[in-house]
Amino acid sequence: MKRKTALITGINGQDGSYLAKFLLNKKFHVYGLSRRTSNYKFQRLKYLKIFDKISIIYGDITEYENITKIIKKIKPNFIFNFAAQSFVDYSFDNKFTTYEINTKAVYNILETIKNFSKKTKFYQASTSEMYGNSNRKFQNENTEFNPVSPYAISKVSAHDLVRIYRKSFGIFASSGILFNHESPLRGPEFVTKKIISNLVKIKLKNGKPVHLGNLYSFRDWGYVEDYMDAIFKIVNHKKADDFVVGTGSSTSIIDFFKIACAEIGFNPIFKNNGPNKFCYDKQTEKKLMIINRNLFREQELHYLKADISKIKRVLKWKPKTNLKNLIKKMVSYEIEKIKNPQDEYFY
Repeated sequence: MKRKTALITGINGQDGSYLAKFLLNKKFHVYGLSRRTSNYKFQRLKYLKIFDKISIIYGDITEYENITKIIKKIKPNFIFNFAAQSFVDYSFDNKFTTYEINTKAVYNILETIKNFSKKTKFYQASTSEMYGNSNRKFQNENTEFNPVSPYAISKVSAHDLVRIYRKSFGIFASSGILFNHESPLRGPEFVTKKIISNLVKIKLKNGKPVHLGNLYSFRDWGYVEDYMDAIFKIVNHKKADDFVVGTGSSTSIIDFFKIACAEIGFNPIFKNNGPNKFCYDKQTEKKLMIINRNLFREQELHYLKADISKIKRVLKWKPKTNLKNLIKKMVSYEIEKIKNPQDEYFY
């Protein structure tokens, strides 16, 4: 029986790496598309011990002729698009780059599938950031989008393109509206990684306190490996559709910080209120966290919480990993990294 093939854009990233591992376990032939100038090389793939099992292709998805040549050549059964400029703060200063990568590239892929590879199934990584400051208690597939950043705007545009190509041209194109999903391999610019990495350094290396902005921003945080299973179910559903993927639970940054402190062995004591708040460990008196005014966003996204009733009902999927166990996995990785600084797999 011929092996199924999958092309993963953004193979270097957190999601691309974990999905590659998931698909390899299902005996897929995995192609990974990467830019030669990508910030992250292949440490994640090496850490997961799958780098030598993937066929790496270098290319730029913002160039139509380039992506067309690649898709025409391999005619993959599935394309999973994780390539993105995904850092919200960066998008305010680099709006055009964000649009090129997050929107124009999706158009390039969809148009190529329509013209040259009609049997290819396409998955688009949409994001809960598209909802912005929703006035709903939960957000689901029918909740109105209200983006509050150039990043979110670019992702809404891409999400709409997927819907249009699905309905107008009959191609199998689905989007997963993924709420925040974390792992030990999360990028250092994201707040969850920032918190845990800094706290572990304080514990083991006398590191400096972590600087944070708004502590009362709420997110629905899940574990990336659970979400890769959801994505696989989405693309193997009998018809193309959009699905919200999350946990159905929302946690503030300050509570995430407290859970991380407990896992690492700190007893956090908070002093002052508002922008002058800071935190130290009760036993060691080491300063753990400082509020930094520069980290507050003018367009802050305050509250996200996924309504996953559709994916639970239609695809029989639900998350397996709770927030405490997710944090435990992330902490273990940071400890391992400090104890093995010579290991090339860590980034």
